[in-house]
Amino acid sequence: MSTGAIIGIVIVVIIVGVIGWGISAYNGLVTLKNRVKNGWAQIDVQLKQRADLIPNLVETVKGYASHESQVFTQVTQARAGAVAAANDPNATIAQRTAAENQLSRALVNLQATAEAYPQLQANQNFMDLQGQLKDLENKIAYARQFYNDVVLKLNTAIETVPTNIIAGLFHFEQAQYFQVDETARQAPQVKF
Repeated sequence: MSTGAIIGIVIVVIIVGVIGWGISAYNGLVTLKNRVKNGWAQIDVQLKQRADLIPNLVETVKGYASHESQVFTQVTQARAGAVAAANDPNATIAQRTAAENQLSRALVNLQATAEAYPQLQANQNFMDLQGQLKDLENKIAYARQFYNDVVLKLNTAIETVPTNIIAGLFHFEQAQYFQVDETARQAPQVKF
């Protein structure tokens, strides 16, 4: 075999290797992007279930604490904002996160208000709703963790060499994390 043929074979092998790597990197990025979308869809399902449960919880508490109208108004408005953000196709993840964080704070205030009424705490319907809400909150927390883990993987792949070359060529964008805002980290203020 001549030297020219060997060089030609080596060049072909290198080109095939680079093309194979490029296809593999592109497919990896697409997979991560789709996992991010799936993670967000899982969060969305849990948030929808929580939003559907809230009116029943509010009505149950209203029967016992009818003079706590400010808390009920806050929960109702926060739920309306979360539902509106969920139904808005142009809403960003940051906007959805802010609306859901506001709803979470309102729910904490509602639960704190409910604790002041022992007869409500003994109500079976309220206890069932509380259990469902707690279960949903755990599912939401797990879904958020899964989503943020996948976002981390995607963002890392987009930023690191050599996949950043493919990400740049095909305009892959970093995804946003689902984060709790600073006000949600503070304990709620309940006054009677």
